[in-house]
Amino acid sequence: ILRCLVGSEMCIRDRSKTYGEALFDAAVEDGCVDKLLEDAVFVMEAFRDNEDLGKLLNNPKIAREEKAKVVSGIFKDNVSDDMQGLLQLMVVKQRHNDITGALEYFTDRVREYKNIGRAYVTTAQPLSEEQKKAVTDKLLATTKYVEFEMNYNVDKSIIGGIIIRIGDRVFDSSIKSQLDNLTKQLKKIQLGD
Repeated sequence: ILRCLVGSEMCIRDRSKTYGEALFDAAVEDGCVDKLLEDAVFVMEAFRDNEDLGKLLNNPKIAREEKAKVVSGIFKDNVSDDMQGLLQLMVVKQRHNDITGALEYFTDRVREYKNIGRAYVTTAQPLSEEQKKAVTDKLLATTKYVEFEMNYNVDKSIIGGIIIRIGDRVFDSSIKSQLDNLTKQLKKIQLGD
């Protein structure tokens, strides 16, 4: 699966994106998107939950090959050979600090490929399950996505209303935002006198 990476030295600033894109392209071509997505989530959680793994990979006294063996041992029974290959390659090429970034990029590409949106919803009060369903239904009806991963946050400072962020788009109908806009308009009126 990593044929497009092997043998090529990357000089691009964002190596995470390069590795993630190569993994995505190969996964689509080989028809193993779902399995590699599952693997990617597993590996990212393992790196997040185990700080010692990062410390080991950053230890200059440990040879690359030894680091690769450790990574192989940790993930051998838990991820596919394709994911193992990516991890081995990145460790041997001393790109271990780019692993989680590459996998995050890959998972974002898979979500886009499958038309799965990720929405971040902020309200002043917790939403009921019925309200959450109404928000999800509205987003499905007004966007290209067929499914959403919903993330809810409560922030009392917005006073009321709702803020929804999907990617780089933000819909802000919070009372705080409306009050801020009203204040700006009043200042313009006062300055114009």
